[in-house]
Amino acid sequence: MDKQSIKKIFFAILLILTAHGAWALDEENEEGLGGIKGKITTSDNNPAAMVSVRVKDTRKNTISGEDGYFIIRNIQPGNYELEFSLVGYEPISKNVIIVANKTEDISVQLQVSDKQLQEVIVRTGSGYKTNRPSSSLRVTTSILELPQNIQVVTGKTLKDQQLISMSDGVVRNVSGAVRLEHWGDLYANITSRGSQLQAFRNGFNVVNSYWGPLTEDMSFVDHIEFVKGPAGFMLSSGDPSGLYNVVTKKPTGQTKGAAEITLGSYDLYRATLDLDGKLSRDGKLLYRLNLMGQNKGSFRPDEFNNRYSIAPVISYQVDDKTKLTLEYTLQHAKMSDVGSYYVFSTKGFATLPRDFTTLPPGLEPTTIDDHSVFLNMQHQLNKNWKLTMQGAYFYYKQIGSSLWPTAVNDDGTMIRNVASWDALSNMTMAQAFVNGEVYTGNIRHRILGGIDMSNKQYWADWGQSFDLDSIGGEFNTLDPGNRIPPNGYPSFDHSMSTLKERATAIGGLQNSRYTSVYIQDELGFFNDVLRLTLAGRYTYLSQSAWGDPADEAKHFTPRAGISVSINRETALYGLYDQAFIPQAAGRLTNGGKVEPLTGNNIEFGIKRDWANGKWNTTLAVYRILKNNEVTSDPNSNPSNPTSIIIGQKRAQGIEFDLRGKITDGLSLIANYALTDSRVSKASKDGGLEVGDYVPGFAKHTANTWLNYEVQGGALKGVGASIGFTWLADRHTNDDVSDAAHLKLPDYFKLDGGLFWQGDKIRVTANVFNMLNKYLYSGSYYSWSGAYYWQAEAPRNLRFSIAYNF
Repeated sequence: MDKQSIKKIFFAILLILTAHGAWALDEENEEGLGGIKGKITTSDNNPAAMVSVRVKDTRKNTISGEDGYFIIRNIQPGNYELEFSLVGYEPISKNVIIVANKTEDISVQLQVSDKQLQEVIVRTGSGYKTNRPSSSLRVTTSILELPQNIQVVTGKTLKDQQLISMSDGVVRNVSGAVRLEHWGDLYANITSRGSQLQAFRNGFNVVNSYWGPLTEDMSFVDHIEFVKGPAGFMLSSGDPSGLYNVVTKKPTGQTKGAAEITLGSYDLYRATLDLDGKLSRDGKLLYRLNLMGQNKGSFRPDEFNNRYSIAPVISYQVDDKTKLTLEYTLQHAKMSDVGSYYVFSTKGFATLPRDFTTLPPGLEPTTIDDHSVFLNMQHQLNKNWKLTMQGAYFYYKQIGSSLWPTAVNDDGTMIRNVASWDALSNMTMAQAFVNGEVYTGNIRHRILGGIDMSNKQYWADWGQSFDLDSIGGEFNTLDPGNRIPPNGYPSFDHSMSTLKERATAIGGLQNSRYTSVYIQDELGFFNDVLRLTLAGRYTYLSQSAWGDPADEAKHFTPRAGISVSINRETALYGLYDQAFIPQAAGRLTNGGKVEPLTGNNIEFGIKRDWANGKWNTTLAVYRILKNNEVTSDPNSNPSNPTSIIIGQKRAQGIEFDLRGKITDGLSLIANYALTDSRVSKASKDGGLEVGDYVPGFAKHTANTWLNYEVQGGALKGVGASIGFTWLADRHTNDDVSDAAHLKLPDYFKLDGGLFWQGDKIRVTANVFNMLNKYLYSGSYYSWSGAYYWQAEAPRNLRFSIAYNF
C-alpha cells in the first residue's frame, strides 16, 4: 500500500466519523427519558478535566473532557444526587431534577482542598489502585469495563518500593511479568505470557532494536500501564503477549515541589527534584521539571552505573477546547562494560562466588545519551468528539563495548574478549486519532479511529574485537588475581562520523517503517450493562536487519471483545484479538526466508471492585497461538548467529491480580500467574518437537507487597512494608531442554522496610534480599559448552528522605 492510498483511507475514516459526529450532535434522549449536561471548572475558572461524575444509586457515570464538559443521557425522570470528585479538590454533591425528554444544563466549580492537596503532595498519587487508563492508551472506558487485563503500577507504588529504574523490580507488581534474561540496568527486557513485552512510552512503541530502549529512570515517570494481550487498538506491530506503557509526569496546575535524597549500599548516592507549577497567572501556561543525578556502584568490583536525567514539560491551554503539551527528556548514562554482569563456567550455575567478575579494572566505560521529544495536541471538536495528534522523536547514541568470552575451558580458565558496541538510533513517530461518543436509539457508541506512522533506524558496530587473554595466558576464574589483561586494553575506532559505514559493512543496520489505520466501536446496550467492542486495523510494515534486504508485509487484524456488568462492581469479559509481526530475525540455520509472525489471543476474565472501589481483583485465563515464530538456534554463536523456526507456539495460562487499600492504613498488592509455553506444531527444519518447552518463561510466578501505616496516636505516620517474589519451574532463554541441570532453580526474594510520614517529610528505609540468598538468572550456551548467569545483589539497604513543599 502506497502513502497516497493510506492517506485516502485515513481521510475517509475521518470523514465518516465527522459526519457521524455531526449527525449525532443533538442531545436527545430516548423517548420518555432525560439527561444532564454541564461544564466543570476549577476555582481559577479553568476547565476541570478527568472529573468523575456519578448519578448516586445508579450505574450512570462519566468523566469530564479536557474542556470540562460532560453529558449523561437516558436517565429515568426523578430526583437525583450528582457526585463530583477529583483528587486534590473538595468533592461536591448537587441535587438535580430529571424531566422526561429534556437535558438539564448545570455548572459546577471545584474548590481546592488543603487537606486533599497535601495528601497529593505527600503521597504522590491516590494509592495502589487506579480506575482509568491514561489518555495515551486512547480509550475512554474505565479499566473495570474494558474487555482486557490491564494492570497499573501507580506512582505511590514506585515510591513505597523505592524503585529507581524500569529494570529495578517494577515487574513484581504485575502477574506473570519477569526478567529472566537482561543486560543489567541497560534494558528492561520484560517477558510475560511466554514472550517479551513491547516497550511503550506515552503511547508510542519505543523499541529501537532487538535489545530494547534504555530503561527509564523513575524520576520522570508518573505510572506504568501493563496491557496483557495484543491490544489491537494500541499495537500495530508487536507481540501478542502485550506491552507496557510508561506514562511520564505532566503539569497538574498545582504549585508544588518535592526533593528527595537516597543513599544505599554499594555506593548508591541519588538526588531528585520535582517542580510543578504555573508560568502565567491565568493558569493557561504550566510547567513540570524533573531532575535526577545518581552515582551507583555494585557488589561486584569496578562496576558502576552513573546517570543523570533532565525532563522539562510545558503545557499551554490555547483556549477552552485546545491544549498543547511539549515534553523533552535527556537520559545520560556512564557505566562500566555491560558484560561485567555475566559469569561463565562449564561446571554449572552459581559455581563461582556471587561477587565474581571478569571485568578488568580500567576498561573504558560505556556512555549513552538518550534524547526524546514529544509534542501533543488535544482539541475538543465538540461535546462528543475529541481529536488528538502527537509526534515523537528519539535520538540515541552509545559509545562503548561488550565483554564476552572467546573460549570457556573445563579447567576453569577462559579467554576474555572485548567487542566494540557503538550504536546510533533515530526514531520518528506520529499518531492522530479521534474519540467520540454518539447514540443510535438506545445504543451508545464509543468510537475510536486513527492512523499510526513510524520510521526507525538503528546502526550498531560490534565488529571490532580484542582478546584480553591468549592461549597459554588464559584468565583463571578459580584464581582471578588482579584481572588486569596480559594483552593490554583495546583501542577501538569510536568515531561517530563513520559509525553508519562500519555498521552497514558488518550487517549492523536495522530499519523499520510502518503505517497503519484502525477503527474501533464500543457499543453499549441496556443502559451500558453490555458492551461489545468491534475493531479492525490494517498495517503495512517494512523491516530489515543483519544486512538482509527489507521484508515488506501487509495485513488486516480484527478484534472483538465483550464486557458484561453483573452489578456496579463486577464485570465479566471475553476477548479475541489477532497480531501481525513481520520478522527480520537473521539467517535461518537451514536457509529459507523468514515469514511474518501471525497469532491470536483468546481471553476470558472477571474483574471486581471491592469495598466501594478501594481495592480490586482481576482473574484472567488466556490462550495465545503464534505461527512461524523464529528463535535463536541453541547451536549458534556470536560470530555466526543463526535462528530456527519453531512452527507454532502455544502459550496459555491463568493470571490473578489484587491491588488497593484493604482497610484504613493497610494496602496490598498480590498476584499469581501460571504460564505454559510449548511447541504445538513443529517445523520440519526447526529441530523442535511438539510438546517441547519454548524457552524464556517461569511456569509459576507469585508476588506480594503489604504496606501498613499507623493512623493515629503517638505513632501516627509510622509504617512497615514487606513483600516477596517467587518464581518456580524457570525455563531459560537459550535452551529447550527439560533436563534438571539445564533449568534454573526456583527463585525466592524477600524485601521489607520501615517508614515515617509527616506533613511534609517522608523517611523510607527498605532492605532488599533480606534472606541474603544467592539469586541469579542465566542460561546454557551450547556453542561454548558453558553455563552463564548474572547474580543479583546480596542483602542491601536503601534510605530516602523526601521533602514536599
